Amino acid sequence: MSGWFPPPRRLTRGIALVLGIPFFAGLVLLTLTPARVEQSMPNLLDLVLSGAHRLGWESLDFTRLEIIANVLVFVPIGILAFILVPRRLWPLAVIIGPALSLSIEVAQRVALPHRAATLTDVLANSGGALIGVFLAIAGTLLFAPHTPQHPPRTLEAS
Repeated sequence: MSGWFPPPRRLTRGIALVLGIPFFAGLVLLTLTPARVEQSMPNLLDLVLSGAHRLGWESLDFTRLEIIANVLVFVPIGILAFILVPRRLWPLAVIIGPALSLSIEVAQRVALPHRAATLTDVLANSGGALIGVFLAIAGTLLFAPHTPQHPPRTLEAS
């Protein structure tokens, strides 16, 4: 299965690391600190919700916004996992996001009991990570340089 996708360029992996390390640090700060997002950034959340309501999205409430944010925050995790995991082990990229999400929620439950650790968060985060993996796969298939060892994959009519 490792022959399906050409390996990323060294520059691509370097950029992924340069962007991924601060992203991961921010994710840790966002999820594993005592303050909840709605407590630390209430004005931002009010601004997003009021803007959405002005645009006609009255059904958007804090709960839906939180689910959307959980999905979007984990999309880069899936992309980074696919880029950084060796190609012969690429299916691990599918597992990394859900495992990270589950770890965060368990840590919140155990060490930060005033934080809301929920199955909904795990599902939303996992969905975002899977979207990220699929976007990275699509980008690889569409834009990665092909070599004789990794010719472009084409669909053939039978």
